[in-house]
Amino acid sequence: MKPTITHNEEEQTFYASLDGYEGELAYSRPTDDVVDFTHTFVDENLRGKGVGEALATTALDFARSQQLRIRTSCAYMQAYVERHTQYQDLRE
Repeated sequence: MKPTITHNEEEQTFYASLDGYEGELAYSRPTDDVVDFTHTFVDENLRGKGVGEALATTALDFARSQQLRIRTSCAYMQAYVERHTQYQDLRE
């Protein structure tokens, strides 16, 4: 089962929901054309179920659709982008 991902632009956070548990990926917008992924949290009950990956993919696809450059202050997002070369072109 895949998590439900929602994006709250006002809170600058992507939220994942699955089986009554949540995860989140927070970001900031240091400039108009840059998004900095700052923090990822996945409830321990969701770990290993692809929730972090779903958050990362959704957030990176959002950045691409908005023609934003990315920063990865979050260690999870930094490692994710390094492992998934299709997102390397988004780095600032």
